[in-house]
Amino acid sequence: MKDFSNFQEKTLKEMQVELDDYIAQFKKGYFPPMSQMVRMSEEVGELSREVMHVYGEKQKKENEPNGSISEELGDVLVVVMLLANSLNIDLTDTFEKNMEKFYKRDTYRFERVDEETSAFENE
Repeated sequence: MKDFSNFQEKTLKEMQVELDDYIAQFKKGYFPPMSQMVRMSEEVGELSREVMHVYGEKQKKENEPNGSISEELGDVLVVVMLLANSLNIDLTDTFEKNMEKFYKRDTYRFERVDEETSAFENE
């Protein structure tokens, strides 16, 4: 079992490598993408349930085990990384490309805290 006593923050790339190293010890390796998508749907459902219990109208049943939003988000993150690894997708690169898209497309899409507006809005 891995020793977590010297825990250090990791980059997304380091997390993907660690997860890949973990999976490499098993003969089966990664599950097929469709199986991973089903698992991701299951984990997102569990996250939704926890969010509903904390922020929604549906309260937990007395006999229902306690879960946490943090734990469920962690499960979703791991499944996303598993799928990305199995498809040889670098999530750091993917994140950077998405942020570039957000900065170009959405910089003035929503009301900004600094009240800056698009140059087009001032014309």
